[in-house]
Order: sequence, then structure tokens, then C-alpha cells
Amino acid sequence: MKVRIGQDATDPEAEAVARVLAVHVGDDVEVYVGDEDTPSATASRPQSAEAVRADGLEDEPLEPTDREVALREEIDDILEGGPEKYRQRLPEQDKLFVRDRIDLWFGDDGLKFEDGKFANFDAWHPDSPAVEEYDPDTRLPADGLITGAGDFEGRTVHFMANDFTVKAGSMAERGVEKFLRMQERALKSGRPALYLMDSSGGRIDQQSGFFANREGIGKYYYNHSRLSGAVPQICVLYGPCFAGAAYTPVFADFTIMVEGMSSMAIASPRMVRMVTGEDISVEDLGGPSIHTRHSGSADRIADDEQHARELVAELIGYLPDNADEKPPRVDSKRPTNSPQGIDAVVPEEPDRSYDMHEVIDRLVDADSFFELKPAYGPEIITGYARIDGRPVGVIANQPIERAGAIFPDSAEKAAEFVWKSDAYNIPLLYLADTPGFMAGSQVEKEGILEQGKKMIYATSEATVPKQSVVVRKAYGAGIYAMSGPAYDPESTLALPSGEIAIMGPEAAINAVYANKLAEYDDEDERAERERELREAYREEIDAHRMASEVVIDEIVPPSDLRSELIQRFEVYEDVDKQRPTKKHGTVL
Repeated sequence: MKVRIGQDATDPEAEAVARVLAVHVGDDVEVYVGDEDTPSATASRPQSAEAVRADGLEDEPLEPTDREVALREEIDDILEGGPEKYRQRLPEQDKLFVRDRIDLWFGDDGLKFEDGKFANFDAWHPDSPAVEEYDPDTRLPADGLITGAGDFEGRTVHFMANDFTVKAGSMAERGVEKFLRMQERALKSGRPALYLMDSSGGRIDQQSGFFANREGIGKYYYNHSRLSGAVPQICVLYGPCFAGAAYTPVFADFTIMVEGMSSMAIASPRMVRMVTGEDISVEDLGGPSIHTRHSGSADRIADDEQHARELVAELIGYLPDNADEKPPRVDSKRPTNSPQGIDAVVPEEPDRSYDMHEVIDRLVDADSFFELKPAYGPEIITGYARIDGRPVGVIANQPIERAGAIFPDSAEKAAEFVWKSDAYNIPLLYLADTPGFMAGSQVEKEGILEQGKKMIYATSEATVPKQSVVVRKAYGAGIYAMSGPAYDPESTLALPSGEIAIMGPEAAINAVYANKLAEYDDEDERAERERELREAYREEIDAHRMASEVVIDEIVPPSDLRSELIQRFEVYEDVDKQRPTKKHGTVL
């Protein structure tokens, strides 16, 4: 191949052209400079990859073009976030800049990719032809919403994070599109969705572009509903989330609020004042205490951003990536306290209080109990733990809280916990010690029947392996809600202290023998007769009678309860439970 180049070319330039062309066209090349009749340089066709390397071509790497350099400069600018004045305010609020927050969650190498850095680029960036005059106070990098995927504690998750420096983390058309895509990709990939929320809601001045549209902000909650029970959704709140932004935390499976930083409500204090005249602080309206103690909308309170990450790191260890997988197992650990102490913890008298945590600590692997909603409906304890390395969901009555009676809040809490655990294939352990559902006019107003129905329904519908243990008393419908014999547990076990009855001895004696006891004039004689009747009644309802009549499967020595549960969960690991074919139940 012969090539002629310009008269001004030097010999080294002619040689370089010859070498490159010989490689490119795969032929011998002669290069002529100007009008010369003899070639100034020649190059032979390379015979192999080794010949190319020997010719020194790899010593001349190509450099990034100006176009790539310009692109990287634009990306660096986007990564700086919103207006500098808003970023400077973050330390005063004890919160991290969103990019630093993402670094905290995923580390230096954990962020796999980000989607939509250039969202709404044409609305603000000086390099955009659409921007006539750049105003640094109107920066909208990534449209204030970051989405992508990353490795978190060995698990790949999809995530979103609001940038509070961009219009207080508010949401608009481009950011909404990114949020929706993140949700849809989590559903497609079957991986958990992580929401790092710090948003004041939708941008009212731009609502026509995203509010009621088919692919607008309302689609968030449609997608939340589709994701529910398919992949775990975990939300952490880092600031005030009002209106539409407050629905993501309540749709998520698990929500963490940060002390002194988080709040959520259907409307801001200013809007509440305008609509109702009520003057209230954001903390009293929707702070962490409100939602962990009174509404039940949040699961835990974190001390700070680092603690929030630690809580989620612990929580996700109990959950599978999706509903088609089993939760991950780890190596077994001995309990914090010996199971041999269980019988000493549980009082013989049915009305004496004790802390059920002391029983749990003797059954589960050391340091494995992760309690959820501890301050909401505290009459029932709910949380995840491991028994012999196997994740289990624990539902336990708490005798030190109003004698362990089931109130509307605690029934709702238990129902939701059972429902979530069943969705993610986590076996359930019920520890019963309850006088039953609370009675009275106040709990009727609070919906004790409605919430109790939901707890019983969730227990009935759960298809994961269930073990029910009557620790001491299980009176009234309490035995139903705690997955007693009629509710398809794999086993109903009892400790020697266990009792099952329509009601406790005191109530039963009063109901049946009140008139006869009233005939006793001598108080000592009446008290003695009451004692005799109570003892006789307790003999009728104790664990031995229940075992004799095969109401329960076994009475277990308390010191052996942990090993018994290990064996039973193992045997029933793959139990197949069938439910009637139907579209869905009607209990919500």
C-alpha cells in the first residue's frame, strides 16, 4: 500500500504513519512525502500480536479527549450538590451531605453505579445551551434525588437518597422518574430497596409535571404496594418528611428514625396551623417519639446517622433478598444466659410479673435478638433472633407490661410482624403468657375486636413453620392469637408452668361460684373455700391435663426448651402448607 502525505511532514512523522497504517490495514505500507519518488518510510504488515508489542505501539497510549475531560468536570460539579449556602448549614443540623451519607453506607468501593446524575441538567447547568445565565443559587444537580445500587454488608441493594441541599430534598418530575425506575429495577432484580429519605415533599410550583400523572409521584405508592412482600423495603429518615414524602416510610417494611433529626406527618406544622389553628412543634407533631410510641409507624430510633446504619446492617442480616429465597443462616452461638435458668425466671403464680426478655435471652443465640417497635404496644414483644444460627421471628407476651394482656396496639403490632415475617419466609416462635385480650369500654373504642381479628388472621394465614410455647398462662382468645393448637403450628409445647383456659382461676371462680361463696358468713371459711376451688380449677387447666388429653404435643423441661426448638425448626424447615385457592382474604 502506497500513501502520500504533506510536504512539511518530518521523517519521524512519516515513520509513525507507516507503522499505524500497517497495523490498521494489515498490509505493507510505503509513505511518500510531498512529490518525492522514493518512500520516506516503510512498514511491514505485523505477523502477530507479539510483533505489534515488539514494534513499540503499546508504549504510545491514547489520552482522554477534551470531550471526556469536559464530561468529568460536569460530573464533578454535579457531585458538589446544591447551593453552597445550603450545604454549609448541614453541620448545624448534625446531618451529612448526601454524598457523604452514601459513602457512609457503601464505603469507598461499595457503590456499584448511579443512575440519572444528569437529571434536569438543562434547567440549571452553565454548560447547557438552554441556560442563558447561570445562577449558583438555583442549582438542581441530579434533580435533588440520587438513585443507584451498592453493596451493603455483603448484600446488593437498590437505593434512593434525597439531597437536602437541593430545594430541601423536594421532589419534581425528573427525580420522580428516577425514583420510579429504582423501584421497578428492585422488583426486576429481586433485591432489597433502601430509602434514605430527607425530603420536604413535592415541589408545589412544578406539580403539573409529576403530581397526578400516570408516571407521577402517586406511582411511588403503587410501586411500594407491588414491592411489598416481594423484596424487603427499608427506610431511614434523616429530616422532616411531610405530605407525600411521609408515605414512603409507612409503606416500607421497616423504618428507622434518627433522634433530633427525623419527623414525618401528613402536613407540616405550618399547614396544620393554617388548616386547624393548632400550634404545634414538628417534634410533637411527628417526631420519633410520636411514631415509635403512639402511631407505630416507625420501628426503631437511631442516636445518629452512624447508629442508623448499624441498625439496618443488623436488621438486613435476618432478611432474604426476596420472597423466593430463605433468610440467611450463620454460625450458631450459645445463648447469653443458660437455658437452665428458665424455670427459675418464670414464677409459679400466674399473676406475678417477670420480664419475658429473660426467657428470650436463654433461648436465642447470644446478642442476636433485634427487637422491633419496643415502645409501641409493649404488652407484646416482637423481633428477630437466631436459634442455632437460624433466623426466627419472635412474638412473646410481656408480663411486666399490663400483665401481658393484649391491647389494640399490641395486637396490631403483632399482626404486622407476623405478616412481614411470613412474606419473607422467616419461621415464627410464639411465647405465650397472657390473660387474653383486654376488656373494657376504652379498648372497645380503640378497636380491640378489629385489631385482635387482624392478629388472629395473620397467624392463621402464615405458612412458615410455627412453634408455639405456652410459657405460663394462655387464657381466653390469647391462645388463639398466640398460634395455639387450632392455628396450624408445627408443635404446641408447654413448660410445666403452662395453663390453658377460657379464663384465669380468679375470674372463673367468681363467675361460677360467686353466689355460693357469698353464702359463707365466716370470712376465713370463705377464703379457704376459694383457695380449694382455685387449686381444683388449676389442676383442670394445667399442662399435664392438656398433655394427657393431647391438646398440646409435649411438656418440655425448661432447660431443654432451646434444644427442643432447634430440632423442631430443623425438621419442619421445608414444611409445605396449603391454603384455600382464592384471590385474597378480606381482612386488612
